[in-house]
Amino acid sequence: MVHYTIKLNKIEAEELNNVINKGSHSSQAYRAAYILLNCDKGEFSKNTEIKNAEICKILKVGERTIDRVKKKFIDEGFESVLERRPSTQNYTKKVDGDMEARIVALCCSEPPAGFAKWSLRLLADKMVELNYIDYISHVSVGEVLKKTNLSLGK
Repeated sequence: MVHYTIKLNKIEAEELNNVINKGSHSSQAYRAAYILLNCDKGEFSKNTEIKNAEICKILKVGERTIDRVKKKFIDEGFESVLERRPSTQNYTKKVDGDMEARIVALCCSEPPAGFAKWSLRLLADKMVELNYIDYISHVSVGEVLKKTNLSLGK
């Protein structure tokens, strides 16, 4: 396992102390600040030799968490340790306004032969059958109907 040595400069140490002492920050920022200050082996460190196991007991975190914070500090820099990573998940909506209108129109039409009323699964299957969309789940159909205040029971 790789051991990372943290050596904070004066500005970084002061900013970490400010995170701990002033303002409101996320719990992740507090935790990272405490970890980095306790692991600091630079010339501005106020700590004597503290082992990771001692930090784990005090902060109630695992040793892997300490290693991850140290690695992130070394690899990505000071600012990235204190801030949350932005979400990388970009979802594109399958159901836009046109598709919602088609679902509502289909819901208001007569159900298929042999059925007394539309079900969410029937609506989803019919949307695919009519080539309105490649695939849609019954849950998505239900969300559209809920959004438009429609009920299949009426």
